[in-house]
Order: sequence, then structure tokens, then C-alpha cells
Amino acid sequence: MRVKVWGARGSIPAPGPETMRYGGNTSCVEVTLDDGSTLILDAGTGIRNLGLALPRVERPIHILLTHLHLDHIQGLMFFAPAFRPESEIVIWGPASPEASLRDRVARYISAPLAPVEVRELPSHVSFREAESLEWEIGGAKVRAQAVTHRGPTLGYRIENAGTSLCYIPDHEPGLGTPLADLDDDWISGFDLARNASMLIHDCQYTDDEYAAHIGWGHSPFSDTLNFAQRVAADRLLLFHHDPLHTDDFLDSFSGQICSRWTELGGKSDQLELATERRELELGQSAAEPAPAS
Repeated sequence: MRVKVWGARGSIPAPGPETMRYGGNTSCVEVTLDDGSTLILDAGTGIRNLGLALPRVERPIHILLTHLHLDHIQGLMFFAPAFRPESEIVIWGPASPEASLRDRVARYISAPLAPVEVRELPSHVSFREAESLEWEIGGAKVRAQAVTHRGPTLGYRIENAGTSLCYIPDHEPGLGTPLADLDDDWISGFDLARNASMLIHDCQYTDDEYAAHIGWGHSPFSDTLNFAQRVAADRLLLFHHDPLHTDDFLDSFSGQICSRWTELGGKSDQLELATERRELELGQSAAEPAPAS
């Protein structure tokens, strides 16, 4: 599998000169399978540029939404393939007793928030609820599992060609309790992420910042590192950067994270902070970037 980050910011887009290196677009990751199929993880503002770069293909485009907070669906209205009559788009996401997935997404793609409605899109769009399901897309096995975050929220695991990617961008596994004090069975997302070739995981806060944000649904870096170490992930991509964290701040933050990771027995080439437009090949070390497309 090949992974490309199109948006790694959390909460709200944060464009500007102080966020140019890590990027200001919100959550969106492109996954290319060994047969050429494409999966899209979340539809934050990063999906706009992805849609412009995506070649016209006959096969369906699968978008896997973790949840429906605005920073994860805001780009749907600006996804170019959605306005092509020949496009077939399948949108997966969490179920809710409140309303269907289609109806909940349609609240955003409708007046007064948007100039068109879902039913007016010229493409063929379908919606499928993925709560605790396992299915196949293009030769890959995909599994969804509920994880701890505000509102119905899923994490995803994709297995293809002997590698596995686990994507949990919004996650608070400890809910204020140190993970070291919890058994594996009590840790949200543990089975989903176990032994993943790559784990893409929420790392929005410093430990000091987290004290004022317990229950908000995001992780401090200590919990992120402990989670990755407990599930024995081969590689870790730190994701969902806080909109207040500038490039300079994230550079410094990265140094703290690497030091703590080494203390936990990890190797520095196992982890990195997600960077917009970064491409990674599963099976390569983090120190070996995939060739640019």
C-alpha cells in the first residue's frame, strides 16, 4: 500500500505562512492498494486538492469517514469527482440512531451551508453505514470499529498485500486515565491497531495542554506513544495537529516526542509527524520516503 497525506490538521483549517511545512488542511489521507484501487480516509479540506489530482477512473471511489465533525467532511462539497456524471462514489461512515448517514451528511450539503444538495450532485453517490463491519474493497480487507471520541466515531484497519494500516485520527483512549493503568481489554481501539504495519493516530495535544482538554476526544502525545507501543505498531504517523501549533512549534514538539519514544524503547525511524503531501510506502522504513508521484 502507498499512503499520501493530503491534510493532517485538526479542528479547523489553519492556512498561513506559519503552517506551510506541515500543512493547514484538515484530515484526508489517500491509500493506494496493490491493484491500483484508491481509498480515501476522511474528507476534510485536504480532499479538494486530492480530487483535483485524482485521475478519471472507471472503478468506484470509496471514502471512509471516521465521523461527521466538520473538519472531516468539509471538503466533500469541493471534491471534483462528485461533480462528474461518470463518477461512482461510495461514502462509508458511522451509524447513528439519530438519522441515516446520508441524512446526516445532507445537513452539510444543503442550504444554507451549501449551494447544492446531495440529490443534485451529478455523480452516482451512495452511503453505507460501517459500524463494526468487515468487508473487501479492491482486494483489501477493511474493518471498522467504534473508538472513543465525541459522537459516533470509527477507526479503520486496512489489510492489503501483507501489510496493514490502522487509521484513528480522533481518539482519546484513556479519557484522562494513564494508559499504563489500563488493561489491554479496556483500551479503545486496541484490537483494531494491534501489530499494524502503520498506525496513523491522533496526537493533538502536549501533555500540559491535555489537562485542560480531558474529554474533548483527543490524545496527548504520551498517550499516543504508549498506545502505539502497547499495540506493537511497526510505524507511527502522528496526526491531527492542533490549529494553534505552528511549524516551529511542531519541530520542537517532534524533538520531545522522539526523546520520549526512545525512552519507551522505540527507534527514531519508526515515527514521524504527518506532513501534507508526504508519501509513504508500507514496508519501507520512515527514513526511506516513497518516490514522489
